[in-house]
Amino acid sequence: MRREDLRGTWAMEREAEWPSTRWEELVQQALEYGLESADSIRDRSISLFDRELNSFSGGGQFMGALFLEDMRTLGGQDVAIVRVPLDCGTTYRSGTRWGPQAIRRISLLGTGYNPSLGVDLVESLNMVDVGDVNVIPANIEKSFDQIAKAVSFIHEQAVFPIILGGDHSIGYPDIRGLAPHIDGNIGIIHFDRHADISEYEMDERMHGTPWFHATNIPNAPPTNLVQIGVGGWNQPRDWYSNSRDRRTTIMTMEDIDRFGIDRVAEYALDIAWKEAKCVFLSFDIDCLDPAFAPGTGTPEPGGFLPREVLSLLQLVTREGLAGMEVVEVSPPYDVADVTALLASRVIMNVLGTLVVNRKLGRIPPADDARYP
Repeated sequence: MRREDLRGTWAMEREAEWPSTRWEELVQQALEYGLESADSIRDRSISLFDRELNSFSGGGQFMGALFLEDMRTLGGQDVAIVRVPLDCGTTYRSGTRWGPQAIRRISLLGTGYNPSLGVDLVESLNMVDVGDVNVIPANIEKSFDQIAKAVSFIHEQAVFPIILGGDHSIGYPDIRGLAPHIDGNIGIIHFDRHADISEYEMDERMHGTPWFHATNIPNAPPTNLVQIGVGGWNQPRDWYSNSRDRRTTIMTMEDIDRFGIDRVAEYALDIAWKEAKCVFLSFDIDCLDPAFAPGTGTPEPGGFLPREVLSLLQLVTREGLAGMEVVEVSPPYDVADVTALLASRVIMNVLGTLVVNRKLGRIPPADDARYP
C-alpha cells in the first residue's frame, strides 16, 4: 500500500481543482442581508442575523438552498427541491407529513462537499427550494391533482425535481406529472421493502398502490419498473399476482445477497432503460433495515445496510435521471433524526453521482483517467 494509491490522497488532490466562487458569493450575500456582526466577533464573515447556507440555528431550506418565492421565475436552475407533506395515504402509522420538514432541517448538517466522490454540490449545482405543494389532507385525489400539476410545472421549466415526501402514494402523481414531458417511455427504479402495486387499499388509492396506477400511464409501462429490496412479512399476496400479470421485475434482498450489488445494478439499469427515454428514481426509506431507519410507517427487518444502499444508488443513477422522490420518512417514530439524516444523504449521494458522471450541473476540468 502506497500513500499515492489511496483514495484519500486522490480526494486531497481533487479538492484543489474545485473553485470557491459560489461559496464566496453566498458568504458575501449573507453578510449583506444579515448585517455586520458585533465588534467582538473576530471572524468578520459571520453576520449579525443568520443568513448562512449551513447555519447553527437550522435555517429553512434543504441544504440551505435559496428559497424561490416567485414560482414564475423558475427556469435555468439545475435542481428544485419540492416538499410534499402528505400522509393521508398512510394505512398504519401516520406522520410522514412531517418528513419533508425533518429532512430539510437535518440536511444542514451536510456541507455539500464529499471527498470520496470529489464533488462540491454548492459549486456544481444551482439549487432552489420551492417550498411545499399545497396538499388537501382530507382528499387524496385532489392532493394527487395538486402534486401532479406541481411536478409537471417543474419539468416544464426543464429543472430537475427532488420530491420530499410524504407517504408513497405520491409516486403515482409524480409519474403523472412527468409523463406528458417525455417523448417516449419512462423507466422506474424503485427501492422499497414493499412492492406497493395494489389497485386499491381500503377502497382508495393509498401508499400501497402507486405503481399499479403509475404503470397504467401509457408511457410508463410496467415492464420498465424494477423494484429493489422487496421482502419480509408485510406483503399482500395480490401485489405479486399484479406484478406477475404485468411482468414487472422484483429483486428481493435475497437476490442482492446472491448476485451482489454490481450485478443487481447492471440488471436494474437494463430493465429500467430498455427502450426508455428516461428513468425516475423512487426511494422509500423503509428499504433500509429499521435498525438504521426506524422513523417510517411500515418498518420491515432485513433490509439494506446504509453503506450497501448508498453504493447501489451510485451505480443505478450513473446513467442519469429525470427526477427523484424520497418518501416515507416519519419523524414521530425516528430516533436522533437518523432516518431523516439517511434520507438527506440519499439525495446528496444521488446528486453527487449525477454531477461526477456529467448528467447534471457543472464540474471542473479533470483528467478522466483519474476521475471515477
